[in-house]
Amino acid sequence: MAKKSKKQQAGGTPATVALTAAGVDYTVHSYDHDPSHPSYGEEAAEAMGVSPDRVFKTLVADVDGTLTVAVVPVAGSLDLKALASAVGGKKAAMADPALAERTTGYVRGGISPLGQRKKLPTVLDASASGHATICVSAGRRGLEVELAPGDLAALTGAVLAPVGRP
Repeated sequence: MAKKSKKQQAGGTPATVALTAAGVDYTVHSYDHDPSHPSYGEEAAEAMGVSPDRVFKTLVADVDGTLTVAVVPVAGSLDLKALASAVGGKKAAMADPALAERTTGYVRGGISPLGQRKKLPTVLDASASGHATICVSAGRRGLEVELAPGDLAALTGAVLAPVGRP
């Protein structure tokens, strides 16, 4: 696993560019993505040697017709009812993967909550606040960024709410 500081990661993905522009401290973790692995998030946790409760996946859902980003631990799943409630909606369903890719500008398994093509309402699972740092996708498979949950929430405008479930 290679680690790079923000100074070494010049250019990069839209996510790392956004972090650098914001002056946020972060660390990039890269690993060789295995296309046969059944879970992008679990693969990232294993490859980085980080507990799955500190590695968060970025999911795109449709809440009452509005695409909404949910950032939850890879160790669990998304509670769609809780997500809808967190953004004042009534009903949530997972978004069409092709629509999620087009809207965010990232491919499935590499969708980052940062640097998206279109800024979407974002909800960060409340469990993130229990960690000094968490890891999220840096915008492509095999690339993660580690940063403080407060920085992630501030940059994405995220609401913190219990939207993940074990």
